[in-house]
Amino acid sequence: MMQPLVAYVNHAFVPLDEACVHIEDRGFQFADGVYEVIACFGGVYLDLMPHLQRLQRSCAAIAIDLPKPLRVLKSLVQQAYEKNPFEDAMVYIQVTRGVAPRAHVVDNVITPTLVITVRELPKPSEEKVHTGVKAITMRDIRWKHCEIKSIALLASVMGKQEAVKQGVDETFWLDEQGHVLEGCATNVFAIINGVLTTHPLDHQVLGGITRTMVMDVAKLAGIKVEERSWKLDEQGLSECMMSSTTNMVLPVCDVDGKAVGMGKPGRHTLNIRRMMLEKIDALRAHG
Repeated sequence: MMQPLVAYVNHAFVPLDEACVHIEDRGFQFADGVYEVIACFGGVYLDLMPHLQRLQRSCAAIAIDLPKPLRVLKSLVQQAYEKNPFEDAMVYIQVTRGVAPRAHVVDNVITPTLVITVRELPKPSEEKVHTGVKAITMRDIRWKHCEIKSIALLASVMGKQEAVKQGVDETFWLDEQGHVLEGCATNVFAIINGVLTTHPLDHQVLGGITRTMVMDVAKLAGIKVEERSWKLDEQGLSECMMSSTTNMVLPVCDVDGKAVGMGKPGRHTLNIRRMMLEKIDALRAHG
């Protein structure tokens, strides 16, 4: 029988089934908060400090004081991992502005809410790796600050629901000119004339930590990387892939019912994925 899960909520570790926040927490009332998701492999974190630093930037962007210094957050993440029974884990951190009577403006100083939970790290099936995933596209309906990792994810929920309804894995957001921005929970790349291409970081795209890893690995593999606007119907587009903390990188072989390239995982995508997994294995070995 698996041991009970434990969560950190506002200064204390408690059984997950007993964890709660006030009904007037602004995260519940207004989605007034930010979050991070961190992968841990056998006790070794993948880019822990970059995730915590991005959490700090997200808090600063919406004028929330980070509840703990980064070194304390790092320690709390480690404690949360050790209190839960997963070898490979997904650590979730959420910060909200705190508890106050429901009003758009907070008149007094309130204490931010900090929650940390741990779950088993979900991993894509081997079938998804070998056959590739499918996606659809939708016109972007999200807010204008996607560079902030906000807990206000209703648009992404709607996009994911539409993807499931159509029997595919992900929805990619398009801007008004039809350029691919990112997915509901992924960054998106294409191989165009041999170049790894992805939308530049701006208010329409979250700077994914795994996105950076994909680009770094591609450069090590001798693949040129270009950050620019791009479309799915560009000449020379031979591969498509998506990245996230839980997926690493996955080949995308069908978008809107049309095959991408040859309709099967491309060699660049599979090579980048192999190199990323090798990096993770190296982390485990030195953990």
